[in-house]
Amino acid sequence: MPDVGTVRRRARAGAGLAVGLLVLPFAAGGLAEAAAALGLLTCPLAFLLFGELCEERPPARHSTNRMTARTLTGVRSVDLNHITSVRLLTTFSYGSTYRTVVVRDGHGVRLGVTSAAGRRALCRALERQTGDTTLRRPRVSRAARACLGTGRPGHLAVHTVLVFLAQVGAICAYLVALLEVGGIG
Repeated sequence: MPDVGTVRRRARAGAGLAVGLLVLPFAAGGLAEAAAALGLLTCPLAFLLFGELCEERPPARHSTNRMTARTLTGVRSVDLNHITSVRLLTTFSYGSTYRTVVVRDGHGVRLGVTSAAGRRALCRALERQTGDTTLRRPRVSRAARACLGTGRPGHLAVHTVLVFLAQVGAICAYLVALLEVGGIG
């Protein structure tokens, strides 16, 4: 299993690749129409890649102390005894909603949990960690609590609507910027 520094370096390299794909058309701005066409190809790829970078792939191993899984950037292992934050990442595709619970531990390692077994292990770890008064309580978003079944379901609906509007707005702003760089319209 790789050390924490290697895992974080590979994660940063993957995120840098996704950002590079988004910036690439603007770097080729002198080519006008070619930059716009390039942006129409790289934008969807970057958005897909960014969401998939930390997501667990089978086979994943879940124990009471660790959650280990393969990701696009290699094997990641999260210490369930020292969780610092839990967030919900929501993406949309062809009328479906995909939810990934992103867990970060005290070492800075992130892992996107998508499996039912992973969510159960995470719930048990959160219950154990919040019950222990000697440890710092993890920051868990309201949407993540609702997705894990420990919060109010209304928070999940609000989160879904806000994320959808933010993604549509970001894509529209990106396309407008692309069209301006490409000199189209």
